[in-house]
Amino acid sequence: MSGASPANLGRPGGPAQRPRDEVRLARAALSRLVEPGDHTAAVLVGAVGPCRALAVMTGQDCLTGDEHQRAAAEAGSDETWTRRFAAGRRRWQTRAAQLDPAADLIAMHRMGGGLLIPEDDAWPRQLDDLGIERPFGLWYRGEVPPPEVGDTLAAVGSREATSYGRLVTERLIGQAAQAGLSIVSGGAYGIDGIAHRTALERGVGRPTTLAVLAGGLDRFYPSGHRQMLGQIAATGLLLSEMPPGASPTRHRFLHRNRLIAALAGAVVVLEARWRSGAQNTAHHALRIGREVGVVPGPITSPSSAGCHRILLETPARLVMDTESVLDLVPGGRPVQGEPGLALMVPDGRRARDRAAVDVLDELDELESRVYEALAPRTHRCVDELSTAAGLPVPQLLTGLQRLARRGLAEQSDQRWRAVRPS
Repeated sequence: MSGASPANLGRPGGPAQRPRDEVRLARAALSRLVEPGDHTAAVLVGAVGPCRALAVMTGQDCLTGDEHQRAAAEAGSDETWTRRFAAGRRRWQTRAAQLDPAADLIAMHRMGGGLLIPEDDAWPRQLDDLGIERPFGLWYRGEVPPPEVGDTLAAVGSREATSYGRLVTERLIGQAAQAGLSIVSGGAYGIDGIAHRTALERGVGRPTTLAVLAGGLDRFYPSGHRQMLGQIAATGLLLSEMPPGASPTRHRFLHRNRLIAALAGAVVVLEARWRSGAQNTAHHALRIGREVGVVPGPITSPSSAGCHRILLETPARLVMDTESVLDLVPGGRPVQGEPGLALMVPDGRRARDRAAVDVLDELDELESRVYEALAPRTHRCVDELSTAAGLPVPQLLTGLQRLARRGLAEQSDQRWRAVRPS
């Protein structure tokens, strides 16, 4: 990380700005060093700033007494901070040797993007509502700055959309996009993809749609959405807190959902199963004060069970027409085109009922991170897995043993592979 940074490490097209370029380099490195949801890292960055935090986390320097006390105050006590910091150092050291933030910034610049940081004028201030969970930066491809919170609506739902889910998404999101709202979603199959495509076709806001991805922006995922995501990169905006090359893993998807919730002025859940990422996004939104609207579905459909659960368990609002969706967004919006578009349940074909709960959904974060580091066909050594998961070896072994007891990992000659759930 030594040496002068080239001019194009700042915002694309702009001049180099020191010390802002140094901060950008530090935040780029942090995005590769730290997994989303690492509270200890977030406390440290908040206490001492990104540049000092990076030096401490990679073992290049130590905390001063004053810095230790500031971090301890945020963590709750000196004892708590000392314990968490020691565990954090062990995690961070697994990736410290891999950092090359200048190369990451140059790679993203070549793709027509860059890294937005909180120090930029273009930083979306609505992300500050996340507090300690605010990302260190946002990698982007496309049209910046992101729209204001009052100009955005998040559309989320099941990856296995039914004909009913498609209908309500095309109608509601189409009208919202025609009203000038930028549509935020996660780029996945099902409701996400329908919402993005509808916004691309009918949107008049700029950008028409934002896709927040769980992996690096050089790796379009899912592969079946490569063309759509490429179109969003060209005419809309792709965002991720993960650096180029990062894989979209299960726990990264869950942490990604908080960004979707924070970037939007409101969230509408269009179709969701009993356990779903859409529910996770809705809960993030409610926690930071965003309005959440939920479209009801047939009580016989498992694809709407999650919608009904949100309505039963949270203060989310029932939405059944375009006006009620637009009213969720701060300031509201008039309906464009056909006024008062009401939704009706289509004629009866129900989605086939699937398996109740995927066993992978029952994994805690440690188990999930370890499982995502494993390969199903190749046994990998512990050192490889430690780097991939961003976990010290003792913690990694704990996760491997727990997965083995669940029948999700198997060992051979001190190497491990994943076992797919049956």
